[in-house]
Amino acid sequence: MKVRLSARFTPFIATALSLLGAAAATAQEAATAPAAATVVKRSLFQVLQDGGLIMFPLAGFSIAMVWLIIDCSQRTGLKRLMPADDIEKLRNSFRSGDYVGAYQGTLDNNSVVNNIARVGLVTVGDGKNATEHSISESIAQEQSKISNRISYLSVIGVCTPMVGLLGTVFGMIDAFESLGGGGATQNTGALASAIGHVLVATASGLFVAIPAFMSFYFLRNRLMGGMNEVETEVGNLFRKFPYHLAEGVHIGDQELYANAPNWAEGGAEMAGAPAH
Repeated sequence: MKVRLSARFTPFIATALSLLGAAAATAQEAATAPAAATVVKRSLFQVLQDGGLIMFPLAGFSIAMVWLIIDCSQRTGLKRLMPADDIEKLRNSFRSGDYVGAYQGTLDNNSVVNNIARVGLVTVGDGKNATEHSISESIAQEQSKISNRISYLSVIGVCTPMVGLLGTVFGMIDAFESLGGGGATQNTGALASAIGHVLVATASGLFVAIPAFMSFYFLRNRLMGGMNEVETEVGNLFRKFPYHLAEGVHIGDQELYANAPNWAEGGAEMAGAPAH
């Protein structure tokens, strides 16, 4: 029985031994042969260098983007738009009817709520409609000042991908020039590496554009919400203003240029008097 079993499994044993021998020989050859390819680790700075000279304007765009995000984030915050101290001073002055003091208080800090309230106080002598119109225009102007800064983030988001693509196009031109010279036919790996390098510029442009666009929309919406809060606060200050008692009153030190027409003083005999 034992002899039959050994004879039956002899071909399988022989095949297994031959496979083991072949595997051992292959492992020995692999150990003695030099490595066919080695992975070279490169730093981020070395990778960015592959983008070429176009990386310098992209670096400038990235620095400008970071500065704009920080600056506009501060400008669109409620603490900057309507500081608590400024709101409290305005409320106290309006409660006591000290509108001249309220005007002087708006000069202490150049905040958005102070600028808008100051415009309203200057025009209270012209009536309710003129005051509300001036406040609305001032709100639009203050919002436009900050919105113009935020819009530069949109410009960066549009320009940086195109700048990166321009760098990639220049790199591709050089790569295909080497292809026309026959160098690529001898070493296709070098051509593939060159193409991979020039794509760094495009990737860098997109890397700057994406956060620029995201910050643009976020800060724009944040500004709109903050200005709505400022408009509500200023509206509450002027809601019960006694315009009938302030008629003809001029608050502030701004010079008024318009005066009575000169022909009204000397009659129709004065030169330049309009014909009736």
